[in-house]
Amino acid sequence: MLTDISRRAAVDFADTPAFINDPQPNGSWSITYAELDRAADEAAAGLRRRGIGEGAVVALVLPSVIDYVVLFLAAARLGAVSAGLNPRFRPAETRSGLSVLQPDLVITTTALANGCDAVTCPVDIIEPGSEPASVAAAFRVVGAEPATALPDDPERPVCICFTSGSTGQPRGAWYANRQLTRIAELDTGGAWGGGGHGLSSTEFAHVGFMTKLPWMIATGRTTHLLNRWRADAVLDLVVRHEMPAVTGVAPQIALLLQLPNITDHDFTHVRAIVVGGAASPPALVRRAREVFGAPYSIRYSSTESGGIGIGTALDADDEEALHTIGRPRPGVEAEIRNGERNAVAAGEVGELWLRSGVMMSGYWNDPEGTAETIVDGWMRTGDLALIDPAGAFRLQGRAKEMFIRGGYNIYPMEVESVLVNHPSVAEVCVIPRPDDVMGEIGVACVVPADGADTPRLDELRDFAAGQLSHHKLPERLWIRSELPRNASDKVDRRQLIADDKRT
Repeated sequence: MLTDISRRAAVDFADTPAFINDPQPNGSWSITYAELDRAADEAAAGLRRRGIGEGAVVALVLPSVIDYVVLFLAAARLGAVSAGLNPRFRPAETRSGLSVLQPDLVITTTALANGCDAVTCPVDIIEPGSEPASVAAAFRVVGAEPATALPDDPERPVCICFTSGSTGQPRGAWYANRQLTRIAELDTGGAWGGGGHGLSSTEFAHVGFMTKLPWMIATGRTTHLLNRWRADAVLDLVVRHEMPAVTGVAPQIALLLQLPNITDHDFTHVRAIVVGGAASPPALVRRAREVFGAPYSIRYSSTESGGIGIGTALDADDEEALHTIGRPRPGVEAEIRNGERNAVAAGEVGELWLRSGVMMSGYWNDPEGTAETIVDGWMRTGDLALIDPAGAFRLQGRAKEMFIRGGYNIYPMEVESVLVNHPSVAEVCVIPRPDDVMGEIGVACVVPADGADTPRLDELRDFAAGQLSHHKLPERLWIRSELPRNASDKVDRRQLIADDKRT
């Protein structure tokens, strides 16, 4: 389906810039939809010469550059599977991902080749293009005839997206034509075109790009790429191109709001703030709505869910918009289940399960992991949640993050959602620490707010005491300049726990 969409876009949006590298050291440059389609045809010919065909796996260990898009489209023309590995992975994580994939070809750059040394397949090292004719130049056969169209196969694998590794080693969730078609339908509403300008806020290896590229192409959108995400550069693009939506993960929105000139701009063109990837504290939602003058939608999803799950509506009331993750999006079912896999009553904490036509087909080369995660057509998220009296879903943390203090279950996210509202707290993560008496106690790892006094433990406990039971209050405080993050910009809780053990 990727091929069909890109071919149609090459006609309907021929001269429209599909991607713009903006800015680059040698100036900005772009590739049109017609140029993108032609480059993909020529790169497909080069991949075919390297023995890549239907069912082959191509690992893309690349930064988020236009070469990545061309090679992804080229592989799809041949019925091959593209697997993106986040360039922010550490070499050990890249090696782990490649050992799962067992690819037929690895494409990487000199800077990222360190993690690709253990594979037995060919490794092609390329340098990103600097103008349309040089994109994926090492593979392109100029003037090559387009690949023969493949028969329709909804279950043919198209891409593999690796998890962030927040609960262990990364796993590869794979998607077929069926899911990508449905995602495009949901995100476009079945319409073609719409255009406009937007940003790619995540690495291309992320599920938010891999599974949504068909949607981006179908709209004829011009997508701006940054060599490195910088708040000032993002603000300039949003304002200069009057982008209708501000998108990203919560830490990126927080960095935008910290810009000293953020309130000097006219944001009347912004109609929505759409944020996923990490929790959005109520204070962040309030501030973003105030500055941009637009509603804020929190999106909850995962690599395994296809990037579509639960979200707060743009017209949600304050209680829902600030303190919940909203309700299932169209086509998604959600339940809260207990350890016996039975649905629980509203207000009870349990594991969040999802079912939809866009969730992954499974983990690549991992039938045991797939059977553990997908049960009777439902997907276990590993996240704890409850349904509030209004019917909205509220996260309580990950099942594996829960710890027990003196016989009582403590859900870190519940505690964090209260502490983050303290005026002296910019960020907070609660982790367990072994204790001889209680078994485990809570440690609040806090990044102080700019310009605020460093909070004391007793202040935080007093602040939270009106909303949390006594046993949930943190008993230790760890002031930090920043919280560690993984390759998907989520707080690396495992790293914090490991660091705490060393102190």
